[in-house]
Amino acid sequence: MRVIGLDPGLRATGWGVIEAEGSRLKHVAHGTLRSDSSCEVPARLVQLKLGIEEILREFLPDEAAVEETLANKNPASTLKLGMARGVALLAPALRGLPVTQYLPMIVKKSVVGTGHAKKEQVVMMMQRLLPGATDLSPDAADALAVAVCHAHNLETRQAWASGRADPLLQSGGFR
Repeated sequence: MRVIGLDPGLRATGWGVIEAEGSRLKHVAHGTLRSDSSCEVPARLVQLKLGIEEILREFLPDEAAVEETLANKNPASTLKLGMARGVALLAPALRGLPVTQYLPMIVKKSVVGTGHAKKEQVVMMMQRLLPGATDLSPDAADALAVAVCHAHNLETRQAWASGRADPLLQSGGFR
């Protein structure tokens, strides 16, 4: 299954595409979309939507995962981030892709082991988990982390849906 992860922002939106086959993960591509800060917000949102649509056409993901936004101290920044997040949710949904949202703490816990990991730790883990993921901006690393988090959660959901026992029980975990 091919998953695109999106870390939305009006100035910079990170994106990352991975292939997930069971617990095996493979880096496909990543990058950062940047809007023109000299434009008005509506034009920047259009730039973001068109950029995401181009990535979706090129890499043909099966599912999308988007990082949820937590409130900032600045209400205007929070509002702009919310608008960018709306575009990040809308673009894959318009293509008929399932879109799942994850809180930053859940993403970080999934890939680093702690929900309060620093950006540098996320970058390092993405480079380790996904050979080929080099030259990562923090935004692209976050987007890849969202995709990896989704792949891990998807594997667990599929195990439950198929009627298999809890993976912890199968592996000799809790009894």
